[in-house]
Parts: sequence; C-alpha cells; structure tokens
Amino acid sequence: MNTFIPSENELTGKVILVTGAGDGIGKAAAIHYAKYGATVILLGKTVKKLEAVYDEIIEAGYPQPAIIPLDLKGATQKNYRDMAATIESEFGRLDGLLQNASVLGALTPFEHILDETWDLVMKVNVTAQFQMTQALMPVLKKSPQASIVFTSSSVGRKGRCFWGTYSISKFATEGMMQVVADEYENTNIRVNCINPGATATTMRARAYPSEDQSQLKTPDEIMPTYLYLMADQSVSVNGQSLDAQSK
Repeated sequence: MNTFIPSENELTGKVILVTGAGDGIGKAAAIHYAKYGATVILLGKTVKKLEAVYDEIIEAGYPQPAIIPLDLKGATQKNYRDMAATIESEFGRLDGLLQNASVLGALTPFEHILDETWDLVMKVNVTAQFQMTQALMPVLKKSPQASIVFTSSSVGRKGRCFWGTYSISKFATEGMMQVVADEYENTNIRVNCINPGATATTMRARAYPSEDQSQLKTPDEIMPTYLYLMADQSVSVNGQSLDAQSK
C-alpha cells in the first residue's frame, strides 16, 4: 500500500472530508486527494491555514474545495450533526473521511498526568472522532463505496513510557476502528487505520525536539497509503491498521 501509484483520475467525483487539514499530514492529504480529482472538505481550527490550503488547491487547478472551521476541543454533538446536514445538502453524500486531527498533550510519567491534559487529549483524539464519525454515518451511507480512515500510532499498538495520554488515546482509536469496521463489514463502508510513522511534522518536532527532521519522511512522501485507502482499489480492505512507511 505504501507503494500505491494512483491513476490520474483515481478519486474523481469523490467527496472527502479531512480533519486537521491546515498543515502537516492533513494538508498533504487534502492536496493529494484534490490532485487526483476529489472535492475536499477542509476542516480545522485555524481559518488562515485552511484558506492557504484552499488557495493552493485552487491555484493548482484542482476541484474547488470547501472549508469548515471547527475546533474539536469545544465542538459539540450538535456541531457535528449540523455539519453532516450541511454536507448532505451541499454534496448529497460523503465518500471519504480522514480523521487526522490529534493533539499530543504532555509527555510525562503516568503518575504525573494532569486531569486537564487527559481531558483535552481524550476530547480531541477520541470523543470528537467518535461524535463526528457517528454524525456522518448517514451521509457516508449514501456513497457507493465510503472509506473512513483513522490515524493511529506505533504507541497505540504497544504502550511506551511517558507517552501516557496520547498512547492510550491511540489504543482507543485502534479499538474504535475495529468496532466500527466489524459492525459495517459487508456494507458500502470500510474502516481502517493508518500509522504514519516518523514524519516531519510540528507534532513530531514537539515530541522529539532534538531530532533532525531532515532525516524523516515528509508528509508528501507518505501519501501512497492515504490515497490507496480512499481509492476504490481498497474496497475489500476493512478493519486493518496499515503502516504508511516500510519498516
């Protein structure tokens, strides 16, 4: 999957929502989805960043995207229901959902995790993704072949000291993916996870401040797996946690 080469019109006609689309992996995914023909809905908390991605997509001559400014930290179920209704009204369906937005929290010993850190990370990384995905299910059901992609991590497969809250949130992400994938098996909705691996992003730099990011893959370089899971070629893939980078 991490060597997938899409055709020029691989995603033509698809409507794909990308969370955390203002920078990093979300920005790269949004631009790549648009490059291969998708109409992308850009969701993020910083309007200026979303507008910059919007402009880049337009200037490249790709399909006109849409923008949804939303801070997952404060979003409610009503926000997500209203968003789903707007998407259905504007586009008639949703073909893809990339749950990319996450927060790192603080890397600290387990006994020093603060309640406010726990609450923030769980709200953004777990609760918001649950509520948003649940609200969007009726719109995803209207797609001939819909794909939901959650963002995992190596620390969501094997716990690591000091990664406490973030690690636990990613274990929850893996579990949520498996539950939803099993419930919707043999339907038009497939559900999977991607572990992006060590990638040159702002979050990675916060976690590893002394690391030489020039030695890491860029978000653009890990896009084949992201494209594969949104393409119809992956319709039989469900309930899997894929690595965007080779070991």
